[in-house]
Formats: sequence, structure tokens, C-alpha cells
Amino acid sequence: MELKNHKRRIRYKGKNPKKFHEKYKELDPEKYKLDQEKIKLRGATPVGTHRPICVEEILKILNPRPNETLLDATLGYGGHSCVLLERLQPNGCLIGLDQDSIEQPKTIQRIKKIESNTCQLIFGNINFSSTKKFIEQAGHPKVDMIIADLGISSMQLDDPQRGFSYKVDAPLDLRMNPVVGISAAELIKKMTYDDLTQLFIDNSDEPRAKVFAKAIVDNKPNTTTELTSIIRAVQKNFSKNVQEKEGNLPIRRIFQALRIAVNNEFESLDQLLTDIPMMLKPGGRVAILSFHSGEDRRVKKSFQYFFRQNVYSSVAEDFIRPSFEEQKSNPRSKSAKLRWAVL
Repeated sequence: MELKNHKRRIRYKGKNPKKFHEKYKELDPEKYKLDQEKIKLRGATPVGTHRPICVEEILKILNPRPNETLLDATLGYGGHSCVLLERLQPNGCLIGLDQDSIEQPKTIQRIKKIESNTCQLIFGNINFSSTKKFIEQAGHPKVDMIIADLGISSMQLDDPQRGFSYKVDAPLDLRMNPVVGISAAELIKKMTYDDLTQLFIDNSDEPRAKVFAKAIVDNKPNTTTELTSIIRAVQKNFSKNVQEKEGNLPIRRIFQALRIAVNNEFESLDQLLTDIPMMLKPGGRVAILSFHSGEDRRVKKSFQYFFRQNVYSSVAEDFIRPSFEEQKSNPRSKSAKLRWAVL
């Protein structure tokens, strides 16, 4: 029997695949009937997917109801939206925005496959700093609830070609939308020692910003591996106590600082926080998940400012952490902080 268009599956060494492109079952779970729940029970996230954080807490805060309009300013894998969408039936509306031009089309198709969906679906491939203009043009200038998950998606971390992870060799890019702006490698080449030092301080509170900035400016890395090697070489000059205490933290902080810079994340967040009160209907609710102090500080100050101005009727007194059980089952949730406000 002749097999037409047969493509041999990817071969790999050992019992289980280790590289991203080798994990063909996880990348196409429907075709291979892969039980992703078993992977989640091991405290792992299946490749090419993302696990939404604080789902029950967000459901309680936003309290979605039929006929209401939800704005998801950071659609990502669509985990939060898919859960909230069930509560908007019948005749609700989901507006899903994301700047990731690679992952968003996959998410849109995933959401459109939801059976018995009676809600209106509106999608936009934009940075959330342009949210207000987008929803006005879409005919929904006011919404009932807003959710924004400011964290990097697992899909972006897992795919080595995106350059978000220090664990694999890839071009040093770090852009959410790879066709907008300049890569992290290009940014470094344009920056002075003083500029890069300040960037590491502002974006990630790096305590040894000066020594790392000098080494990086002198060597100008082009790949994730080159940047990681530079940081590790600097670390070898620290005491053994510091090296053991910090481990990979400096690497993670520097990658974070560069990612924030190339995507203009703080500026975009400031614009979104300014616009939120103008986008909510009376009694509208907003929930924001942040993942480091710079983001959380901005969310906290904005919510408190508008509360003192009698714009918000109530705000979270403190951030909410994922439960112990969630942190154990999904280690990527450990740094998450959830804050909310009601108009």
C-alpha cells in the first residue's frame, strides 16, 4: 500500500524528548490524544500551552454574568477568557487583545471551537496601550470587566526561537511581536554603560547592575547563550556565598529587564492603567495579574490614586497570591500578584 504525503515523526535520543521541536505529542495533543492533565499533575506545563493563574479568584472578583462584555487586554493562550466566556452566555461579548502575532491566531481558533458559544467575539493584534482606541472603534467604548495578565506566556518561554529563555540557545530577541521594534541584541548595541546600568536598576532592581552592564556592553551578545555566559563569567568573581545564594537570579533579572525595555512594557502598562476608568461601565470590575515589583507597584499606585479621587468605589487593600496548592502544581505561578478595583 502506497502512503501519500507520509511524514516520518521526529526522532530523539533517550526515552523522552527534551528539545522543543521534538515534543510532537505535546505540540499537537488532539492528534496524539495526549492526556495533558497527567503532565500538569507533575507540576509541569505542557509545551505550547499556558496555564491560567488565580482562575477561581478572578472569577470571584469579576463575577461575569450573561449579556456582559469582557475585555481581555492580554489574551495569550486564552485560558482566562475561555473560563470567563462560559459565564457570559448567552449573548455576552469577549474582546480579546494581544500583541503576539505568532500565538494569537492559534488562540483565536481555539476559542472559536468552543461549542454552544453565543457570545460575540472581537479580536485585535495590538499592544494593550492602544486598548481604549480599539474598543471605541469596535463599537464597545465601555465594558463590564477587564482582565490583564502581565506575565510572559509559557508558549513564549518554551519556544527557543523566541529568545525568551536563557536555558536554550537562540537569537537574543525578547520581542512579544517580532516585527515591531528592535531586538534585545540591537538595543544593547545602542546603549551606553550608564544607560544599561540604569535599565537594570529600573526594570529589575538588579543590585549589581554596574558590573553586569560593563561586561555586557563590552561583549555585546547576539544570542541568549552568549548573554548567559557573560553573566555567569561575572558571577564567578563574586564570593561563593553570593553565588550559592543568588544562583540564576541575576540571569533571570537581566533577561527580564531587557524584555521590559524592548517591549516598552512599563510605558504600555501606565497607559492602560490611565485608560481603565474611562473604559469601564458604572460598577465595572478590573483584575490585573503582575509578576514583579515594578509592575505591581504601578498597579497599586494607580488603583489607590483613582480610589482617592473617588473614581474607583473600592480597590484591593493588598495583593492576592495564588494558593499553596496552585503554586505547588504550577511553579510558574509563584511570583504572581493579583489586584482588583471596582468603578
